[in-house]
Amino acid sequence: MAQTRRRGPALEAALLDAAWAELEASGYDRLTMEAVAERAGTSRAVLYRRWPSRPELVIAAMRRHRPMLSGEIPDTGSLRGDMLAVLRRMSQRLAETGLETIYGLIGDYVSSAESFDDLNDQVLHISADVMTTILKRAADRGEARPGVPQRVATVPTDLFRNELFRHRTPPSDQAIVEIIDEIFLPLVT
Repeated sequence: MAQTRRRGPALEAALLDAAWAELEASGYDRLTMEAVAERAGTSRAVLYRRWPSRPELVIAAMRRHRPMLSGEIPDTGSLRGDMLAVLRRMSQRLAETGLETIYGLIGDYVSSAESFDDLNDQVLHISADVMTTILKRAADRGEARPGVPQRVATVPTDLFRNELFRHRTPPSDQAIVEIIDEIFLPLVT
C-alpha cells in the first residue's frame, strides 16, 4: 500500500513533532535539520522551505509543544491573578524546555542583526500583545489605569528575563510574586 503524501497542516504538525522529539532526544546544541528531516521521514528541503534556520524551527516546535506566552491568555478575573498565571506558566515551560535550549536559541539569534530582529518580532511582540490584552481587561474591570504604555506593560516579562539571565534558572515563585506585587501593580494601578 502506497503511503499518502502529507501536505499542509498534517505535514507541518509531523515536522514540528519530529523537531520536538529530536530536541528532547539530542538537545539544542546537537539538533540538526538533517536529523529532524530523517525523524519526520522527509527531506531537509521540506524543512528549509518552512523554517530557514534551526532557531526558527525550534521556536515553532516550542510554540506547538510548550508555548510560553502564545496560546490562551489567562483570564482569572483579576489583574494580579492573570499576571501571576502568565509568569508561572513561563517559568514552568522554561523548566520543562530546559535552559540549554533557551540559551542556545538566544546565542543563535544574537549572532546577527537580522536574526535578532526576527527574535524581537516572534517572541517579544507576543509578550507585548499578551500584556496589553491583560491590561485592557483589567482597565475594563477598573483594576488598572487605561492606556498603560507598552514599555510599562512588558515590565513583568522583561524582569522575568532579567532574573533568568542573572540566576541561570527560571525565576522562583517568590521572585515572580515580588515582580508583580512590588513593581508591576504599583506602576499600572
